[in-house]
Amino acid sequence: MLRKELNLFSFKDLLEFYPFRHIDKTSVDKIAALSNDSEYTQVAGVITDIQMIGEKRTRRLVAHLKDDTGTIELVWFQGISWVEKILVIGQRYLVFGKPGFFMGKPQMAHPELENYTAENADGKSHLEPIYPSTEKLKAKGITGRAIGKFTGELLKKLSENDLPENLPVPVVKRYKLIKRYDAYRHIHLPASELHYQHALRRLKFEEFFFAQLSIQLIKISRQRFSKGSVFEKVGQLFNDFYNHQLPFQLTAAQKKVLKEIRTDTGSGHQMNRLLQGDVGSGKTMVALLSMLIAADNGFQSVLMAPTEILAQQHFNNIKQLLVGLPVTVDILTGSSKPKARKLILKNCEDGSATILIGTHAIIEDKVIFKNLGFAVVDEQHKFGVAQRAKLWKKNTIPPHILVMTATPIPRTLALTAYGDLDYSVIDELPPGRQPITTVHRNEMARPQVMDFIKEQIALGRQAYIIYPLIEESSKLDYENLMKGFEEVKSFFPEPKYWISMVHGKQTAAQKDANMQRFVTADTQILVGTTVIEVGVNVPNASVMVIESAEKFGLSQLHQLRGRVGRGSDKSFCILLTGQKLSRDARERLKIMVSTNDGFKIAEKDLEIRGPGEIEGTKQSGVLNFKLASIVHDKVMLEAARSEVERIISEDADLILEENSPVKEYLQQQKGKSLWSKIA
Repeated sequence: MLRKELNLFSFKDLLEFYPFRHIDKTSVDKIAALSNDSEYTQVAGVITDIQMIGEKRTRRLVAHLKDDTGTIELVWFQGISWVEKILVIGQRYLVFGKPGFFMGKPQMAHPELENYTAENADGKSHLEPIYPSTEKLKAKGITGRAIGKFTGELLKKLSENDLPENLPVPVVKRYKLIKRYDAYRHIHLPASELHYQHALRRLKFEEFFFAQLSIQLIKISRQRFSKGSVFEKVGQLFNDFYNHQLPFQLTAAQKKVLKEIRTDTGSGHQMNRLLQGDVGSGKTMVALLSMLIAADNGFQSVLMAPTEILAQQHFNNIKQLLVGLPVTVDILTGSSKPKARKLILKNCEDGSATILIGTHAIIEDKVIFKNLGFAVVDEQHKFGVAQRAKLWKKNTIPPHILVMTATPIPRTLALTAYGDLDYSVIDELPPGRQPITTVHRNEMARPQVMDFIKEQIALGRQAYIIYPLIEESSKLDYENLMKGFEEVKSFFPEPKYWISMVHGKQTAAQKDANMQRFVTADTQILVGTTVIEVGVNVPNASVMVIESAEKFGLSQLHQLRGRVGRGSDKSFCILLTGQKLSRDARERLKIMVSTNDGFKIAEKDLEIRGPGEIEGTKQSGVLNFKLASIVHDKVMLEAARSEVERIISEDADLILEENSPVKEYLQQQKGKSLWSKIA
């Protein structure tokens, strides 16, 4: 039962099943003193009566507990048979739970109780651990208190030899950490709040330390054992493009990232680099320059994008940028015609295709390269790890990999979820880009918002109007979108205005055709859902209206806003919402209005939603900390990381005496035979 309900298989699992709070059991409150503001509390009294009320689904057990100041009603809806067996009228009990009031009378649902004895009433200092349980376990009598008793018995049987030190002694001393054995004792049964805080600090540090260590060891083994093609020179293609065809001066941040890529690709080891940069920061230009270095060294490159629209856009841009240079650029997507596909596959195999751009069609087995040396994955979180790994197999020596994302990832999350990748950031926008003005308006201001769009269209600009997607109901989404579309048409009648619409129910061809009409300015307004979120580039679009903006997450709002502000004109983002907003929604909108900085927004997003909800990280086991939090314990994460980096740089094989506890612990973890199974 413990296995099924709580994933507790071994005594080690039980030891690491931590209490979620501790209660000071020294104080017993009077029933008359309870109020609506009372937190978890403890009362003592005699059971005066027990009743079974209701039938079948509505059945509940009700008992009354009386002390010298009043009476409280105790109610159980689950595990009734078991509770009824142990309750005795006239018996004195110590009762613990969260009080509430029903019709003005105090009540406690599913309280924990124990017989009131001299032993538990003598006023000793007693911080009792409170463990989570489940309704099924409670029905069998395995409450949080019962789990506490199991853990208490286990702790009595353990000695320091069972929990030897697993951190280097200098690290333990430097951070004034308590012993591992003491930490486990005090996390469950602390003698005081201070003891508990010391235990918490020690175990959090340990979690961060070993998470960072496992990431760094993966990185090291990859660097040692994965060979990479050596790009020995920066040649004529790069220099001709850089000196004569570069459309704008590179920013200092772009130059820095290029230098990092240059170092990696010349090292003889395979590069695996994550490149982050806000929307419009010039990541694609860095990718293109890197692909030209590959071409100068006789290697082919690929750029893989998550959608056909984005792949086509990359293809058009890159082809235009490289006009006049002896570089062949091809595109391969799901809708490539058989004749064209056959020619592209031939070009890849005989080496005449220098750069191949496409969707995941690129990783199909039929696509064979003569000499693939560089692979770029755009919007990396849209691809699974297995899809990315297929690129590695496209050459006997795996190509260098550059994964790019315009969804800024907070540093703490990047260090944890993507710590095995080298990490580059473009943190400035190209010159000439103006910051986007963001405002929040409610439903009542809709006519003024539409008038503002008309003014912008009169200046020759274009606008997006985006509706939310709520995955639970695609039918409702579609209805809302169609209703919205009709409303927009009433404000912008044909033939003075032309509107495109893009949504998920259209075929790829329809979507592309409607999108293309907007790109070529045949239509002035694009009404759509979030399918336009990633990568669409229309420099002439200067207004982004986000309908029901309260229904979007922060990073999605920021991504959508990034569709405008791509030309030299002043751009605007208007967040339209209903009148009633939750506190979280208000907070999100306030952040959007106050900053254009994607990294600040990502940090806030992490605080509001937590790491498991940030796109692309759900599958990352490295975030499954039991105690540590990458949001609240940033300083500790950085400290653990710097210790790990120091150890790895000095002693990567952990042969020094001071690192032997770490090595022994890792070997023990590999065996996973830590103590016996729970019977």
